[in-house]
Amino acid sequence: MAPSTSRHFLQIPGPTNVPDRVLRAIDRPTIDHRGPEFAALGKEVLAGLKRVFRTRQPVIVYPASGTGAWEAGLANTLSPGDRVLMFETGQFAVLWQELAQRLGLEVELVPGDWRHGVDPAAVEEKLRADGGKRIRAVCAVHNETSTGVTSRIPEVRAAIDRAGHPALLLVDTISSLASIDYRHDEWRVDVTVAGSQKGLMLPPGLSFNCISPKALAAAKSARLPRSYWAWDEMIANGKTGYFPYTPATNLLYGLAEALKMLLEEEGLDAVFARHQRHAEATRRAVRAWGLEIYALDPREYSASLTGVLMPAGQDADRVRKVILEAFDLSLGTGLTKLGGKMFRIGHLGDFNDLMLMGTLAGIEMGLAIAGIPHRRGGVDAAMDYLAGNQR
Repeated sequence: MAPSTSRHFLQIPGPTNVPDRVLRAIDRPTIDHRGPEFAALGKEVLAGLKRVFRTRQPVIVYPASGTGAWEAGLANTLSPGDRVLMFETGQFAVLWQELAQRLGLEVELVPGDWRHGVDPAAVEEKLRADGGKRIRAVCAVHNETSTGVTSRIPEVRAAIDRAGHPALLLVDTISSLASIDYRHDEWRVDVTVAGSQKGLMLPPGLSFNCISPKALAAAKSARLPRSYWAWDEMIANGKTGYFPYTPATNLLYGLAEALKMLLEEEGLDAVFARHQRHAEATRRAVRAWGLEIYALDPREYSASLTGVLMPAGQDADRVRKVILEAFDLSLGTGLTKLGGKMFRIGHLGDFNDLMLMGTLAGIEMGLAIAGIPHRRGGVDAAMDYLAGNQR
C-alpha cells in the first residue's frame, strides 16, 4: 500500500495538481446562474480565456471533458460523409479519429510511429493530391499526452497555405493550453479544443472551443446533428455572460482564480518559460540515468510532459508500482501499445522547482529499488541545470 503520511505526488500529465487557492475558490456557495452575479463571472472568465487562447474570437465553455470539445468542434463544422485528414501521433489522436468515424465522417488517418508529431510535408502532399477539395478539415493534436511529442502547428498552417487548400484547421490543445505557447489567431486555427484539467490547473469538468470566423461560417451549412454542443446558443448567451443550460458554476469560480494566477500574477510568457525550464531539467535527468526520451525530434520535445522509454525487457508498470508504493508518487502509464514500455512524467500546471526535484528523486530511488539498469546522477543533472537557469 502507498504511504498515507504525506501529500500525494500527482505527477501524471493530467489531471494535474490543483492549487489550494483554486480549491478554496471552488468551495464557495453556488449562486443563481440566472442572476447578475453570475453574469459578471461569465464575462470575466470568457474575457480571460480569450487572452489564454490569444484570440479575439468567440470562446465557448462546455460542462464536459475534452472529449466533448472534440465532438463539438467536429459536429459544428462538418456534415455526414465529409472527409477529414487526421494524423496518428499517439493514442489521443487515435481516439479523436475514432470519434470522428462514429459521427459519420470519412477519416483519412496518416499512419505514424508515435515518436514524431504531424509532418507538415505530409499535410501539404495530401492536400495537393486532393484535386476535388474533398478534404473539409485537417485535425492535429498539438501536444500528444500519450507520448510527450508536440506538433509544430505554425508549420502545419503554412503547409495548408502552400497547398492553397480551403480545409479547416482543428487543433487539440488539451495538454498544451496554458503550458506551451499557442496562438489561435496568429496561427489561423479554425477550431481550438481544450480542457480544464491540465495547464489551467482545475479538476476535470470544463472543456472549450475557440472558433474562427471561417469555422462560424462553416457551422451555418454543417449538417451533423448537434444540440448540447451547438455553438449558436452558446455564443448568443455568452455575450451577456450566461449559458443556455445549467453551467458548472463552482468550476467557473476556480477558473476565474486560475486565470488570475496565469494572466495577472505570473504572466503567460513566464508560464511558458517555466514549463520549458522544467522540461529541459527533466530531460537532462533522463539522459543522465541512461534512459531514452520517447520523442525523437528535439523540435518536438514537449514542455508539458516527458515520455521515458524503458530498457528492453524491463516493465515500466512495475517501476511505476514500486514508486507509488514507496513514495506515494504517481507517474503516467504507457497507453495501449506502449503499455509496460514507457512511463510519463508530468511537469505542467501548478509546479515548481522543488516539486520537480522531489519527483525526480522519487524516480531515481524507484529505479534503484526496482533493479532497473541505469546510472545515478539524474537528480544532480537536473539540479545543476535549475541552479544555473534561475528565472
